[in-house]
Amino acid sequence: MTPLNDSTLAELVRRARAVAARAYAPYSRFRVGAAVLTGDGTVFDGCNVENASYGLTICAERNALFQMVGSGRTDVAAIVIYTPTPEPTAPCGACRQVINEFGPNALVVSVCDGSGVITRRLAELLPGAFGPENLGS
Repeated sequence: MTPLNDSTLAELVRRARAVAARAYAPYSRFRVGAAVLTGDGTVFDGCNVENASYGLTICAERNALFQMVGSGRTDVAAIVIYTPTPEPTAPCGACRQVINEFGPNALVVSVCDGSGVITRRLAELLPGAFGPENLGS
């Protein structure tokens, strides 16, 4: 697993902020960006994409994770989420569940326009998560 050193973290934050600027958020105006780091150091990013049928909106975190999967990867080491807020915002429950699918030990870092940062392991954000091991195959 790739270590998340200061340089790598700074690059993930930079990418999450940059992709947030490309978010499609005409309804909420809440532009979110995410950057996913895989075990070999590859980075995938994504932004939120809203839809007039609100339930069809996709969060930045899931967008980035699905980009990763579309490229043939399934190992999340870390994910950085940027929100345009004074305080950091942790991922929603649906995103936590999808992160768990690919990185139950992933480091989740939430950053914002202020100086606050939330840094937690996914297991701390989603204790007792349901995952592939629960399917008893």
